[in-house]
Amino acid sequence: MLESLLPPEVPSIDQAYSKNSDSVTVEFPLVSGASGYILRAESKSGDFFLETNVSTSPGTIEQLQPYTDYLLSVMSVNSGGRSQPSYPTEARTAVMAPQMNTSSPSNTTILVTWPSVENAVLYTLCIIREDSSTRHKLNTTDTAGTAWDSEGRAGDDLTVCQITRPKPPNLTMVRVNQGRSLSLSVHWATVHGASYYIASTSDGLNCSTDYSLCYINPVKCGQNHTVRVEAYNRAGPSGPSEPRQYKTCGCTHTRTHTQFSPLVSMSSVSQADHYVTFIKRDDGTEKSCNTTDTACWFFCMCGYTYFTSVFPYNEAGSSIFSPVRNYTTIPCCPQNVSVQLLSTETVEIMWSPVRGAELYETTAASRTTDTIHCNDTSPVCALSDLECDTVFNMTVTPCSELRGCNHTCKAHSVQTAPCAPEILNITQTNSSTYTVYLSSPNSHMAVYNVTATERLHSQRCQSRRSSCQFTRLSCGSTYQVTAVALTAVGSSLPGYSKTLETGPCCPTAINVTQVTQAMSNVTWSPSRGARSFIATLTSPRGHAKCHTLDTHCVMGCITCSTNYSVRLEAVSSTGHKSECTYQGFSSSPCCPTGIKLAPQANSTLRVWWRSLGPRVHRHVVDLYGTTKNYTCGAAPAGMSCDIHDVVCGVYTATVVPVEPRGAKVHFCQPRTFSGGSRGRR
Repeated sequence: MLESLLPPEVPSIDQAYSKNSDSVTVEFPLVSGASGYILRAESKSGDFFLETNVSTSPGTIEQLQPYTDYLLSVMSVNSGGRSQPSYPTEARTAVMAPQMNTSSPSNTTILVTWPSVENAVLYTLCIIREDSSTRHKLNTTDTAGTAWDSEGRAGDDLTVCQITRPKPPNLTMVRVNQGRSLSLSVHWATVHGASYYIASTSDGLNCSTDYSLCYINPVKCGQNHTVRVEAYNRAGPSGPSEPRQYKTCGCTHTRTHTQFSPLVSMSSVSQADHYVTFIKRDDGTEKSCNTTDTACWFFCMCGYTYFTSVFPYNEAGSSIFSPVRNYTTIPCCPQNVSVQLLSTETVEIMWSPVRGAELYETTAASRTTDTIHCNDTSPVCALSDLECDTVFNMTVTPCSELRGCNHTCKAHSVQTAPCAPEILNITQTNSSTYTVYLSSPNSHMAVYNVTATERLHSQRCQSRRSSCQFTRLSCGSTYQVTAVALTAVGSSLPGYSKTLETGPCCPTAINVTQVTQAMSNVTWSPSRGARSFIATLTSPRGHAKCHTLDTHCVMGCITCSTNYSVRLEAVSSTGHKSECTYQGFSSSPCCPTGIKLAPQANSTLRVWWRSLGPRVHRHVVDLYGTTKNYTCGAAPAGMSCDIHDVVCGVYTATVVPVEPRGAKVHFCQPRTFSGGSRGRR
């Protein structure tokens, strides 16, 4: 039991070596009683320390630096702990693998290069052919292959796959094909490793394929050229094949001076007195020409194919056979062309089908943009992504394979929808008027409709300038403001919306009630859009203010007998404010001070006081006793009054001013006196 709590013996290292630039392998004899081992690597300078757990020998410690000297030691481990480290052994990691760059200059060579590896003195390059076990090795001091250090140790391996260029193909057959147009079929034998092939002629024509045959179409008549084939893969092209010569048949004598006037010319024939030329249209219509000259002119309609033959005549008659030449006129320009704006940036152009046209090239050109093309076999085309507020010239060009394209067709102009305006800024002019400022991206006359929309309703303003005003927006509302441009063509897309928050509404009613001589209670009705309120009472003698989330607040520091202006600010949750002004408020008359009772003759009691405010109010004295109550009044300028037939006793005296409407001020404090006494008790 005691032995199991003790760490195992200290192991020893047989050897330490590095096969990779980031690791060292340590071989050591196993120790009895050890359940595992710890490998330790330290740099000689002491700035690096690393331990890793291994289960048996040999063990490998990783995450090391290339070509670096380390001190290696091993410790045995069990449940009792770890042993002391073994005597250290020095080992150096291998050099890094070179980073190879490969290419194939030809079908028999591979070029391998890399930057030099630090501390490497020799490199080994090993080449293995695909599907082969044969290895070709090359030792060099140049930068090529596996790096070796000065001690003769190989560094890391790096494998790169590189295919060589294919061999040149072998041309097997070149054939000229007759038809409506001349074409060239090129045949060759496929080569190993090729991904695709390109056949090219000496006059610049070519075709490409991944098969062993391709067609070059069309080729010109009366030509004598050569054709070659090259094979391609990831490494690049092979060398060209041996050239093969080809010839095309001679050209017809018929030529065209204009699209409607082909000229039929012929070589002169000996013993011929005159010539009869026949020209037949592909719908069966036929014309002829009798002449002693060697040329005939015919008027021909566009979009037809004509077949011509010439017969020489003399006294013996005409020749028995004449070769037939065919000639196709250029396609006609389309009729019934209609141009329609499908959306702000898409135009659809339609036309009647044209005789002789196999393809239609539709273009849209303007002064400021590149030409946009649309090629289709149908008599309709849609051109999209057109620039807004721009006049485009739309041209439909019919084309045929034999005669080419008719570039004499007239253009049709169309104007695209206006550009969407951008809302630059929104400013508030007064409590209900807001000005919206817009960009003016359109060169053509445009009207701008600006709409402000909230949950329940919307408003619109219209302008030809770069701004417009909303004059009756609801208070306490949030609007989404969007602008649209209008021209004679149509409307633009809506511009990006901006949010407009109007100021909160002012409460419809406010009430100021005086609680004490120096304190008032201000209440008001709720208002839409307001989260908090700032109430202010202002006078030349000072002001009072409160900021609250409620619809009421209590204000102190109120001066009696003073006229106040009443103002309220409604504040939204985002900080928008509305200033609200109401009818002024007059604080109550001041309560008198210095109240005294003075007994007089004949059971009369005189009440004296001092007035703090202006002497414009009359006063009323109420005397409350244990057996009887009394009252008296004084004129606005008076400061005393007499009470008669007063019975001796304890009395509470209250002197209050009377407001102009006749109401008594209710908050003046009473004073208690003893009847017959001249002083306050």
